Amino acid sequence: MRDIRSLLRESKAFSAKLSEIKKDNPIEGGWYGYDIMSNLVHLDRLLSGENRSIFDRLTSKAVADIGCADGDLGFFLESLGFEIDFLDWPATNWNGLRGVQRLVELLDSNAKVHSVNLDEYFALPRPHYEVVLFLGILYHLKNPFYVLERLAKSAKYCFVSTRVFRVAPRGENLSLINVAYLLGADESENGDATNYWIMTEPCLRRLFHRAGWDVLDFITVGEQRASNPHSIAKDERAFALLRSRVAG
Repeated sequence: MRDIRSLLRESKAFSAKLSEIKKDNPIEGGWYGYDIMSNLVHLDRLLSGENRSIFDRLTSKAVADIGCADGDLGFFLESLGFEIDFLDWPATNWNGLRGVQRLVELLDSNAKVHSVNLDEYFALPRPHYEVVLFLGILYHLKNPFYVLERLAKSAKYCFVSTRVFRVAPRGENLSLINVAYLLGADESENGDATNYWIMTEPCLRRLFHRAGWDVLDFITVGEQRASNPHSIAKDERAFALLRSRVAG
């Protein structure tokens, strides 16, 4: 049985292959600047019990990689037999989707790339997905409740990660309270004006439930004592595996 640990091992050779392809094929705007495949390290820590073999137990192979960057993780899953739809918005994608579109060509991939603005009312390319990859996107959305609720109607499972915080900018400990912090356009230390809602863990868990999801596994990584909404050095991330209660 192929579990998340074996996927992590297999991903290393695929990552090396992608690195060589990107090195030999520069693109306008440059390739995405962060290691997308490192998410598998966190998923290895996240998943417990029978959830560790979730990719091996899926009955459908349809996967949506939302906020895909250059699509590294989605392409890796395609190499294992999954059908991948990439969803992202050119205006906020690192290189305007040129990276993922170029890799479709270079890898002779059957994956489809869709320009979808999650900050507007949107439609998914397929009515049903077995799994949605939704990593590092939630806190960049103006209306995270709507997006999670919409996804819950079409996907059985969702892997999600997002920033969370424990301490308010003035030092108040809010870690046990259901609150979200809305950043100003120039408040984030990395200068990213698309950093919107950052929540406490209780708030995030409540959002999941009210949007139609049950939490199967949950962890946080990074600064776990004094994380705050705007600091790069005190960044904390939550990772969760969710199962929809409302998917058709």
